[in-house]
Amino acid sequence: MKIIKAKTAGFCFGVDRAVKLTYGLLEQGVRVATLGPLIHNPQCVADLAARGAVTVDTPEQVPDGYEVVVRSHGVPQCVYDALGARGLVVHDATCPFVAKIHRLARRAGEEGKTLLVAGDKNHPEVQGIVGHTRGSVFVFADLEELKVLLTPENTKNGIFVVAQTTFEVKKWQECVEFLKKVYTNPSIFDTICNATWARQHEAECLARQCDLMVVIGGRQSSNTQKLVSVAGRHTKAAAVETAQELDPAWWRGAGTVGVTAGASTPSSIIEEVLSSMSEEIREEELSFEEMIDASLKPVYNGKVVKGIVTGVSPSEIQVDIGTKQTGFVKLEELTNDPSAKAEDLVKKGDELDLIVTKVNDQEGVVYLSKKRLDENKGREAVAAAVESGEILEGFVTEANSGGVVVLVNNVRVFVPRSQATLRHGEDYTALVKTNVRLKMKQCEGRHIVGSIREVLAAENDAKREEFWANVEIGKQYTGVVKSLTNYGAFVDIGGVDGLVHISELSWNRIKHPSEVVSVGDTIDVYVKDIDTENKKVSLGYKKAEDNPWEKFKAEYPIGSVFKAPVVSITKFGAFVRILPGIDGLVHISEISNERVEKVSDVLSVGQEVEVKLTDVDFEKKRISLSMKALLSGSEADGEDAE
Repeated sequence: MKIIKAKTAGFCFGVDRAVKLTYGLLEQGVRVATLGPLIHNPQCVADLAARGAVTVDTPEQVPDGYEVVVRSHGVPQCVYDALGARGLVVHDATCPFVAKIHRLARRAGEEGKTLLVAGDKNHPEVQGIVGHTRGSVFVFADLEELKVLLTPENTKNGIFVVAQTTFEVKKWQECVEFLKKVYTNPSIFDTICNATWARQHEAECLARQCDLMVVIGGRQSSNTQKLVSVAGRHTKAAAVETAQELDPAWWRGAGTVGVTAGASTPSSIIEEVLSSMSEEIREEELSFEEMIDASLKPVYNGKVVKGIVTGVSPSEIQVDIGTKQTGFVKLEELTNDPSAKAEDLVKKGDELDLIVTKVNDQEGVVYLSKKRLDENKGREAVAAAVESGEILEGFVTEANSGGVVVLVNNVRVFVPRSQATLRHGEDYTALVKTNVRLKMKQCEGRHIVGSIREVLAAENDAKREEFWANVEIGKQYTGVVKSLTNYGAFVDIGGVDGLVHISELSWNRIKHPSEVVSVGDTIDVYVKDIDTENKKVSLGYKKAEDNPWEKFKAEYPIGSVFKAPVVSITKFGAFVRILPGIDGLVHISEISNERVEKVSDVLSVGQEVEVKLTDVDFEKKRISLSMKALLSGSEADGEDAE
């Protein structure tokens, strides 16, 4: 007997997300209460209870000191309101695909349209959807119930039609076809999640090949029961929660048995059932491992296999996939990173999950891809992030004229240059080889687009609010120079760009800010002035301890004599450079004992002269110097006698 296990069996993205979140909180020591059973699997719920999690039906039942997990099915808006009223800490694990239906339900109410929901009216997901609209809403289980609801009274203002994410695909298609015939432009939203489509389709295809289908999952699990129904149309189908429920009589005489599982079935239970089945058919002397091997043969395009690395070269790796063919994975099919080296990624003996891309039986070669399989796994998470708005992390692998490519969950995401940086004109190519956070905007086929800018803008908004809440004159910041103008430098000091005026960049006179700072420099500044109304900040960069006037005051008392160069000449005298940024004036009358008609006849720029400090006006920053005061007394006396 051959056993074939469905590739899609087990946790879907939403359930896996909720379970990991809850177990993670428990491991951190958080006391957790879930609103209803976390998933429709009693074994998983029992394990959570053994770890300390409690299950409650309403927000009022949550014990004090506990944090609440909203399960993947979601809850009505009134439940969120009640949780908020109690001030409880909430961890929302609502599946992003369910959250999308909640938004559609709210929109239906806002537009005054009737909401029609395809699903089980007693299922918590459907109850949650119904609780997010303020308008008319009806639930139908099949086409016959839908026809009854389509009265003129119910449809006069228009209709919104959505489906429970686990609704049976064929029933949904029947309803959609009918609606399109009855209405010209019905507002129909295909909200059955990708995982449900894939599981039901695979279960149907598998059932056609098998003499028996074993479906593993909780009896309360809607998607599990749908799988039983779908498989049962083509072959005998049996549902079990655990291995203990297996009946050996089911597969007596069966040549092929298919095994699948609902979206809320843990992998441990699936493996337990498969192992138990292996034990039950030992009389056929076929081990479980051999059954799995048999299910993998023949190898064909799209088949998922496990391979053991047997050789590594710069351009490809060789793998053993347990068949007569030799498997090869070319470097470009191993990773999305064009700069990566095979020897850095894998080594001999590593086990890899791979997907078959090409089979050459004549040469005994199979070509495989790790990259494509990883992309398929990551695409579901990326698609969910589009709906939920969740921020993802990725690595920028390359830049081109249109933007950058970011590897997110092994999926190549394109970020247009306008969405790559916060400010227009910034060098987006500098992002290559860096980790970034981005928001997913679109995931349709190969068209996968994200935005780094939106994340940066949101972070900047938060920084800006914090800045204006705490800023005060004199406060010091470390900032980054973002741009230069003729009149100063703009510095980012945490979500806010402040201006350092050119006069505040240096104690010396400069013609342009670029003489002191460059774009990208990290500098220490302090707040000189604040305009809260217009949200403007003036910054200072010059340090008091570098003030040349302080040095001048300490080192040059009145009466000091020193030599200094002439830096400029005017009609009324010459300016002499005492210190960088400080010039003193030798008035024309203080140059010589003799009458000076023209300063340039006596002095020239660059000439070293000996002067005496005769007076200082610190308030007006004026310094008086004299050359005449240093002339010999006899010369002065002689002049006086005349």
